[in-house]
Amino acid sequence: MSAPVSNIRPEADQVLVDIVDYVLDYEIGSELAYATARNCLIDTLGCGLEALEYPACTKLLGPVVPGTVVPNGAKVPGTQFQLDPIQAAFNIGAMIRWLDFNDTWLAAEWGHPSDNLGGILATADWLSRNAVAAGKKPLLMRDVLTAMIKAHEIQGVIALENSFNRVGLDHVLLVKVASTAVVSQLLGLTREETINAVSLAWVDGQALRTYRHAPNTGSRKSWAAGDATSRAVRLALIAKTGEMGYPSVLSAKTWGFYDVLFKGNAFKFQRPYGSYVMEHVLFKISFPAEFHSQTAVEAAISIHEKLAAMGRSAQDIAKITIRTHEACIRIIDKQGPLDNPADRDHCIQYMVAVPVLFGRLTAADYEDAVAVDPRIDALREKIVCVEDPAFTTDYHDPEKRSIANALTVEFKDGSKLDEIVVEYPIGHKRRRHDGIPLLEAKFRTNLARSFPTKQQDAILKVSLDQQALENTPVHEYVDLYVI
Repeated sequence: MSAPVSNIRPEADQVLVDIVDYVLDYEIGSELAYATARNCLIDTLGCGLEALEYPACTKLLGPVVPGTVVPNGAKVPGTQFQLDPIQAAFNIGAMIRWLDFNDTWLAAEWGHPSDNLGGILATADWLSRNAVAAGKKPLLMRDVLTAMIKAHEIQGVIALENSFNRVGLDHVLLVKVASTAVVSQLLGLTREETINAVSLAWVDGQALRTYRHAPNTGSRKSWAAGDATSRAVRLALIAKTGEMGYPSVLSAKTWGFYDVLFKGNAFKFQRPYGSYVMEHVLFKISFPAEFHSQTAVEAAISIHEKLAAMGRSAQDIAKITIRTHEACIRIIDKQGPLDNPADRDHCIQYMVAVPVLFGRLTAADYEDAVAVDPRIDALREKIVCVEDPAFTTDYHDPEKRSIANALTVEFKDGSKLDEIVVEYPIGHKRRRHDGIPLLEAKFRTNLARSFPTKQQDAILKVSLDQQALENTPVHEYVDLYVI
């Protein structure tokens, strides 16, 4: 007979303890992290504003019950919605992720740490409005930036050495865990309550990656992070009531996360929590494209320009070879029919073919109106990917974290273009000097989509001034975005 399982409640898993101690006790001392967080904030909100132009996104927004307005509720930027913080987190999270244009983190597990802003901003706004109504001090935008830095760090550090996609789980589970931790701090939970909340996030059923891969690629990938960050707010509020947690949620024999969902392996960690992830995060500045393709798209734009200068066209091309890294091949190397925009923005052949043909890649280029052009699929069939092990190594190198792609064009007459290599995208830390002005220009463009000039100017005056932004009450900043 097997020995009975002990019913003595264990101490909390160290992974939970480390997350909570970091969130509650660690002081962010990096000016670079706060400056990057401000840029991340405006870029992320701008992405949400652009998404409001797409009915597929806006049909999901608003209250669960139409007409519901929550007194002192959180407001959804670019709309007139004022909602409970859970639903507001879903709305904001869905908006900012919809077009695959917000920031990215690439490691053993990739993801988009700014997805956490949905829960962070909704909770901070709700708390601030209620504080003011009660005659108390509101939270400041510096509190939002701090929560963003810490959410980025939790999601990104866990992702460095632990691949959830390899066991079929979607990276939004890390959004749920990170958002739960930082939202718990904003809500004022005790250390024990915060550990309970984070354990609830891990014990939750986790999203499968089904909706990101052929033959099921679909639009859930655009609202999955909104779902995760809103669920985090719900779990933190549950824990605040004193609801119990599950201390060995990861390590419990048979029933814990490791045994059930991670093939029995414990998590590995490359570094302690600090501010590394925010400082090194990747911005999608030029193209709304899955990040493993960003440098390939940049190279494809160059090919378009070279073809024009030579008086040639895509019809002259016999083959395009993409020398790339392993993750790119695993995630977005895709042949065959593409059924919808979500399918297209995860196909590197599509994301290269469009700029080679037209010299651009915008969110609208994934829609049916563009995709029906037969030249796109004809060129896709001529594009092949091959792995370069050196590119894969540099992709994982913590000092480089390159996302390299190299494109070679072969013509039907046997001639070739010199290979075009782009190692680091414009949104990489190594290209911040070039990238930030373009990021600010992207923000201005997105503001102009929703607001009149006077309102744009008011938002820019605060958003581009680090000290002014940090000292602004959260609800006053969010009010700038109300139409």
